[in-house]
Amino acid sequence: MDNFTPYVIKSFKHDGHLHRMWLTNWRVPSSMLHEEHQKQGMLVFINSQTKIQEADGKEWVSRIPGVSFFIPKMWFNIVALMEETGVRYYCNVASPLYVNQQILTYIDYDLDVIRLPDRTVHIVDQDEYERHKLCYHYSSLVETKVKEGLAALLSLVNEDKPPFQDDMVIYYYEQWEKYKSGGG
Repeated sequence: MDNFTPYVIKSFKHDGHLHRMWLTNWRVPSSMLHEEHQKQGMLVFINSQTKIQEADGKEWVSRIPGVSFFIPKMWFNIVALMEETGVRYYCNVASPLYVNQQILTYIDYDLDVIRLPDRTVHIVDQDEYERHKLCYHYSSLVETKVKEGLAALLSLVNEDKPPFQDDMVIYYYEQWEKYKSGGG
């Protein structure tokens, strides 16, 4: 059986400055992925009580366990947060993931989609996107990719397509818990 492997996730802004870093994220072995997730080449990561470093150097520890999903070539990523009230999906419109050894990087384009446990959907930080679009001089290609990424993301969210499946989020987290406690 494959092992869970630790990775660092780094989020940058368009101008190249670090936005945020999650220092320990455990990659779910591909042999453990749901068939649909394998078909899409998804990378799935678990984090819990993870140290997070902000651009200004401030560090804090995440309180809510999360399962992160990255789909190759897609302009978004998805974090399923396992809260007491259910799974809340926090989705970043972002450049496709770049992987170099055990470090993942992407550019965060501010727009976020949140799906609450009651299935209501909110698009947030549109003002921040508009401000950064001017500040960082996004090209028309980047603007097009961001809009396409948002549309593709909303389609998945609204149609309950993978990875918006609470049972799979819980399954991945439980497998990691077994591994962590020596049972996997």
